[in-house]
Amino acid sequence: MRVVRAVVIAVLSAVIASTAVYFFVIRPRLRTWGVDPGEAELPLPGDHFVPEPSATETRGIDIEASPSAIWPWLVQMGFGRAGWYSYDAMDNMGASATGILPEFQHLAVGEIMPTHPGGGFKVEVVEPDRALVLFIDTELVRAQQKRAEAEGKTELPTAGLKATGALGATAFPEFAASWAFFLRPTDDGKTRLIERFRVKTPGAGPASAVLGEIMGTGIVLMTRKQMLGIKERVEGTHVVQLAGEPVEEAAESVVGVD
Repeated sequence: MRVVRAVVIAVLSAVIASTAVYFFVIRPRLRTWGVDPGEAELPLPGDHFVPEPSATETRGIDIEASPSAIWPWLVQMGFGRAGWYSYDAMDNMGASATGILPEFQHLAVGEIMPTHPGGGFKVEVVEPDRALVLFIDTELVRAQQKRAEAEGKTELPTAGLKATGALGATAFPEFAASWAFFLRPTDDGKTRLIERFRVKTPGAGPASAVLGEIMGTGIVLMTRKQMLGIKERVEGTHVVQLAGEPVEEAAESVVGVD
C-alpha cells in the first residue's frame, strides 16, 4: 500500500512540476514568439470575416526578400500542393516543397486551398504580393464532408489530420475562422510576413478554456514552424521573374528548419 501511495505521489508531483514548467517557462516564451504589439492592433485584410473572434493570434517574421519573392511560396500552399512548410508528418503526406511549383501559381477567390483530400479553406482575398486570406466555418465543413462522402474521400491520410478532424467534429460544432497572410515591406528592404488567425467558437467555462489553450498552443507551434520554413526557403532560393512567371535559380538545399 505504501508503494502504491509513493508511486501516486511521485506521478502527481511530476505532473504538477511539468505543468508549472509549461505555464511559467515554456508558455510565456512560446506565446510571445513573433508578437509585435503594433502588429497585433494593425487592421488586416480579412478581419471582417470573423468580426467578433473568441481568440486572435497575430505573429510576424522578417524575411530578407521583397514581397514579390515571397508571394509564390504563399499561393502554392496546401495539401497535395506545396504543403504548409510546417510539421509535414502532421498535415501532409510528403515533405513540403523546397522550390516554386509553376502548376500551383494561379489562385483565385472562391477556390479551395486544401487541408486534406476532401476539403480545406476557402480563398477569400487574393492581392498579389500583399495579402492572402483563407476562411472556413461550420457550413463550409459540412458541405465539404457531404461532398467527400459522395465521392468516397472521407479517409484522412495522416494521424495529425485524423486527430484534427475528430477534434473539429466533436468539440466545435459551430465555428468560423480566418487565416490571413500579409506582406509588409520594411524601410531596410526586407519584408515582414504577418500571419493572423481569428476564430469564433461557442461555449464558455473550464472545458472550453482548456481546449482553447490546447488549440492556441498548437496554432502557435504550427505557424511558428511555417513562418520559419517560408523564411528558410525564400532566403535560400533566388527567384527571378522571367516572362511574367517565377523561376527558381540555383536553389540551395533547405534543411533543418528549427
